[in-house]
Amino acid sequence: MTEDRDDNIIYVDSSEELREENYRRAAHKMRLRSNVMLTFLVLVVIAGVTSFVYLKMRSFNGYKVIRSSETNFESNAEYLEFGGNLLKYTPDGVSYINEAGDTVWTAGVDLKVPIAATNGDYAVVADKGGNLVAVFNVEGQVSSVNMPYSICDIDVAKQGAFTAILESDDSNYINMYDKSGNIIYEMKTSIDKSGYPMDISVSDDGQKLFSSYFKLDGVNIKNNLTAYNFGEVGQNENADRMVGGYSFEEEMIPKVEFVNNDVVAAFSDKEIILYNMKEKPSERCTIEYGGEVSSIFYSTDYLGFIMLNSNAGNNADYVLHVYDLTGKSLFDYTFSMDYDKIHATSDEIIITGGNKCLIIQKSGRTKFAYTFDGMIKAMIPSYKKNEYVVTLENKTETIRLKTEDK
Repeated sequence: MTEDRDDNIIYVDSSEELREENYRRAAHKMRLRSNVMLTFLVLVVIAGVTSFVYLKMRSFNGYKVIRSSETNFESNAEYLEFGGNLLKYTPDGVSYINEAGDTVWTAGVDLKVPIAATNGDYAVVADKGGNLVAVFNVEGQVSSVNMPYSICDIDVAKQGAFTAILESDDSNYINMYDKSGNIIYEMKTSIDKSGYPMDISVSDDGQKLFSSYFKLDGVNIKNNLTAYNFGEVGQNENADRMVGGYSFEEEMIPKVEFVNNDVVAAFSDKEIILYNMKEKPSERCTIEYGGEVSSIFYSTDYLGFIMLNSNAGNNADYVLHVYDLTGKSLFDYTFSMDYDKIHATSDEIIITGGNKCLIIQKSGRTKFAYTFDGMIKAMIPSYKKNEYVVTLENKTETIRLKTEDK
């Protein structure tokens, strides 16, 4: 502020004072705006979290039929998730059923004992004990291949390459073929040395393979797990591409599975053993059953098993035990429903038996428990949230879960 004197009159220049006052007012307005904006953002976050928690914790007690299609009842039909929908296979043929319940295509294949495996948009169906393998994608049949020896087991990678365990009189073969049926590699093992094949699993990228072999050595039972790598690491390791192995005494391991591209689960009669296998195998953790197991299940980031409930004071017949891929227990869930199928996705576990279904969220909450009018042949999630494709004896329905007033 400055002062000018003229005839004893004092003039005051107040421009600096006005600027300070304007600055204080502007700063106050900015603080008010910031507070309003912060309050708004907090409310938005609270609303978002509330909505997320509600959707995650929401339970349903009814459904609406979105689409329905008649299907023929076949008592010998089996179903697998395939291309986001369903693969149906019988001794007489293979069909692809879409989310509307419509049969997109059917391929006639003569199989005495059909076995099948799916991975993404590819499926292989084979005649166990026979020689025929058929490869399919969502468009239809890709190829049909006659194996040189009897088929014991098959598995398929995401790009359609498939692996088959073959058995001759005194030897076993693990062969991989591309989707057109051209052989990629062949491995031969003797029954006297390696034993009998129990199971194989191929990684999603088709570069790695895990196998389980059973051998009776005198009166002793032995089970061997062997890991193979058909990429650069395996090529540099040795001629047969074997990169690791494990041996077990008095323990049966009938099931091995790449739960994702770099983690393998071996399901024995005593425990689950998890292995890292980015290139070579290394033991990750073990999960002991602690009793008799009735079923096992797995997804890309968790797995588990179902046991009979040993707690006499509990009315539930079964206990579902769920673990993450580090072996940490996520939750236990008791239920009394008689079941025959269990299907695990990344978010939930679907259990069906007779005309009943039970959907359990990854958090351990019951999402849906229902009794249908007909017997359930298959139930998988649709590509839309809270929608499922349910195949009953005479129809396939796409349903959307909803909450009904009781």
